[in-house]
Amino acid sequence: MISQEVRAKYRPTIGIECHVQLKTKTKLFSAVGNDAREAPPNTLVSHIDFGLPGALPVLNEEAIHLATRAAFALGAEPEHFSKFDRKHYFYPDLPKGYQISQYDQPIIAEGSVAIEVDGQQMTVGVTRAHLEEDAGKSIHHAGQDYSLVDLNRAGTPLLEIVSEPDMHSAAEAKAYARELYLRMRYADVSDANLFYGNMRFDVNVSVSQTDQLGTRSETKNLNSFKAVEKAIEYEITRQIELLEAGKEVVQETRGWDDSKQKTFTQRTKEDAEDYRYMPDPDIPPIIIEQGYIDKIKKDMPKLPPELREDLAKLDVETSVIEDILDRPEILETVTKVLENGNAKSARRTAFWLLQTQPQDGEEKRSIEIDIERLNELSGLLDENKLSSTNAKMVFEEMLFTDFSPTRIAEDKNWLQVSDEGEIAKIVEQVIADNQKAAEDVKNGEMKAIGFLVGQVMKASQGKANPSLAQKLIKNQLGL
Repeated sequence: MISQEVRAKYRPTIGIECHVQLKTKTKLFSAVGNDAREAPPNTLVSHIDFGLPGALPVLNEEAIHLATRAAFALGAEPEHFSKFDRKHYFYPDLPKGYQISQYDQPIIAEGSVAIEVDGQQMTVGVTRAHLEEDAGKSIHHAGQDYSLVDLNRAGTPLLEIVSEPDMHSAAEAKAYARELYLRMRYADVSDANLFYGNMRFDVNVSVSQTDQLGTRSETKNLNSFKAVEKAIEYEITRQIELLEAGKEVVQETRGWDDSKQKTFTQRTKEDAEDYRYMPDPDIPPIIIEQGYIDKIKKDMPKLPPELREDLAKLDVETSVIEDILDRPEILETVTKVLENGNAKSARRTAFWLLQTQPQDGEEKRSIEIDIERLNELSGLLDENKLSSTNAKMVFEEMLFTDFSPTRIAEDKNWLQVSDEGEIAKIVEQVIADNQKAAEDVKNGEMKAIGFLVGQVMKASQGKANPSLAQKLIKNQLGL
């Protein structure tokens, strides 16, 4: 392990290439289904995906539409002119021997993404974003001396977003990766399901003691924000240790072993000239007119920066706002309540939803609760007719019934008693049954009053208003 003193001598520099799978129905250049999640190997393929002689690709127009939406999400506009190129390399899951991509004239250039890390705002530049087809997938079974190739993914439309090397910590990189994820989701560009590889991150890391960048490594195919963070932390430490030992950092492509929490060498890193880029002769250039761009821009939904501004009206912690953004099905309901002009009710709704929704990996529960019922439930709290615990229980019942919150509370016998005379009788009996606690309260040991309030709640079967109970206890004890 290196010391903090040694680590402080080096400045890490990080850039990220993010591959976003566009949510088209068919592939980028062939009329084959684009959703290979449950498909048997090599069943979603065509002669184009196999790279058979004479196969001619035809560009999927919807990919251009989604890339245009992505441009706005990246603080940019699509280029009016872009073209496709052939990127040559030889690998078993690339039958053609080249990948159709974009090189010197991509569809998106020069955007930016704002992030917040430890309460500090910063901006990460986007160098470019280009369209390309995905390769297939090589499958290596443990203990076997052969590999299998599945070409279902070959030809899937990808948008590769290339950042500037503007990040200098793992935390900044993680925040940037998450922001890309949110923006692609809310722009309705991709399903952005990390488990299925709809978004994958390649991180470039270098360390240096000067303003000149060091030799970088590229760790590929990270599919979680935690993996992005941990891989970068590992690479920073590894490279510093090499330099401190008088060794050189090799420019290479590395993989991430999640079980061991470490990177490993895959191959020497290629440079652009190694790919022998050339314009693709089979695909005409993309020419996008301004009217097309303006129409899509007009139809764009609110994106995370605007949504954060709206949710700031809830007056909650930043972490709560981010939790809401992570769950669009919650955001929609909270936003509707907020637009109705009731920030307090919207804030309560947000917390109820966050507490009742299933966690990641579980089936999402649909949420269809009308605004009037949510405001009515919030009103029962304001009127002290429900405790916060019982209000949450009423809310959970509302997910499965059209009954009003008042009727649910009445049917379940959850309404809180705020009748002063009725509670005063219970308080009198509790004090009589708990003389020692009552004396402790009289003697200034105010912690004991919590015990007495608890006894009142128990005696009233949870129906007593706890604030009123505490007030009556003090009154009867002459405090």
